Amino acid sequence: MRFKRLLSIFLSLFLPIYSVFAYSNEVVIGGDNIGIELKTKGVLVVGFYEVNNELIASNSGISTGDYIISVNNKTVNSIEEFSKEIDNDEDKKEIEVKYRHDKKVYKTNLEIELEDNEYKTGLYVKDRVNGIGTLTLIDPENNRFLALGHEIKDNISNKKLDINDGAIYSSYITGIIKSSDGMIGEKESTTNLDDKNGTILNNTEKGIFGIYEDNYDKNKLIKVADNSEIVLGGASILTAINGNEKREFSINIEKIDNKDDLKNILFSVTDKELLDITGGIVQGMSGSPIIQNGKIVGAVTHVIVDDCTKGYGIFIKNMLEESEKE
Repeated sequence: MRFKRLLSIFLSLFLPIYSVFAYSNEVVIGGDNIGIELKTKGVLVVGFYEVNNELIASNSGISTGDYIISVNNKTVNSIEEFSKEIDNDEDKKEIEVKYRHDKKVYKTNLEIELEDNEYKTGLYVKDRVNGIGTLTLIDPENNRFLALGHEIKDNISNKKLDINDGAIYSSYITGIIKSSDGMIGEKESTTNLDDKNGTILNNTEKGIFGIYEDNYDKNKLIKVADNSEIVLGGASILTAINGNEKREFSINIEKIDNKDDLKNILFSVTDKELLDITGGIVQGMSGSPIIQNGKIVGAVTHVIVDDCTKGYGIFIKNMLEESEKE
């Protein structure tokens, strides 16, 4: 009896553990152009400038891409809060700053000097980032939206942005700068900041995720494909290239990679109209749903710079699974 009990314990310890994800097998497909605003977690340092002809912050230990998180032990998350704490210490020659560098927190003293009747630190900073992209899908079970299929980085430090929160807004395409080999084009658009569609909760390497707060038709559903269902050959992408009208354009899936986390689907644009207007893939198409055999299989993520008619997509299941991680 004791042997049987020990055997039972041994077996229970070594039973395989499977991850269970709660996303829906049917979702509301995106393709809509969206305006994006992210608010940083701390004040992001993006450069240095001279104060009274000196780079007074150069020996502080702070680098481009770091986040200032407190001044004199007071938390700061915006430029306004940062400036207020500096003004409160205008009689001092330095302030105590805590900053985050590669997920570690450090402390330093930052010199401040008066120039043109204003106290300055010698740091260029920002607290938000704006851009555009494409909505991938909405899960009607929990109103969670997925977009982009890749992370948003600071264009100066090239590091993933640490965010407090953010929002997506309705956006209207006003023009297209056409791609050509060696030069990636882009969608030109106007974002309506008075028409918020949702709140961004996470910025991850597999996309931005959040809660969709605007109206949408929960009955217009498309099935989610398993990775194993995707095959080489014809497919389509759903995206907007004029106004707010989203349309399907034909592509050809040339390679499927199950090992890569992000670049799972290599495809080429075959739709003549899209090629004539955009030259292939342009900035702003990230997140455009990839459809094959009536199912959503992935989302556009990257363009091949040397041949802008080709791009990569991420498996839609990879995005869905990432969106459920806390």
